[in-house]
Amino acid sequence: MTTSGAPTEPAEFRDAVQSLHDATVRSEIEVGSIRPPQRLAPYSYALGVEVRPPDPADPNMIPADSPGSSFGRLVLLYDPEGQDAWNGTFRLVAFIQAEVEADLAADPLLPQVAWSWLAEALGVAVGESESTPPFGSDVPTVRALGGTVTATTSVRYGDIAGPPQSHQLELRASWTATGADLSVHLEAFCEVLASVAGLPPAGVAALGSV
Repeated sequence: MTTSGAPTEPAEFRDAVQSLHDATVRSEIEVGSIRPPQRLAPYSYALGVEVRPPDPADPNMIPADSPGSSFGRLVLLYDPEGQDAWNGTFRLVAFIQAEVEADLAADPLLPQVAWSWLAEALGVAVGESESTPPFGSDVPTVRALGGTVTATTSVRYGDIAGPPQSHQLELRASWTATGADLSVHLEAFCEVLASVAGLPPAGVAALGSV
């Protein structure tokens, strides 16, 4: 199995990997290559995505009341023969974890809201698993979207550093991309991470080659 986008890999896979690095993302978000999972597909590639820590010299970067650590992974799986469950040759697997505030964590609709952020970014209607973006739209076309959202509360006891309670949100999802240009998929993923992290509106910065 190869994972680097090397010349020995299928051209379609190499083009897909390059398209990820053609994406534009918010300046508060860092993206870099990480080791992909093994044996899930003949070819795979993975990106780690993280919200930068707030800059003390820039109070406008992230609000003072924003959640803490927010990060995620986006894994690209490619099978030239396709897989029945995918209904295609490219499958994207996403994971997001973020700390959230107590009042947000107490909202019973939090998982539903978090999933709606992902569905909206991918152009998928509520209750559906496929997108139908209008012609010329920059919303990605996806199939077979599915996943879970989990909200948890951790309570610390004894000699453990940190706040007495912390609240986390985890989103796991996967979907099939219908084309080799995956830049819009990464951009949609980063939109969701920004929403979960509570980032304010901001500009974007070119990702460039990694």
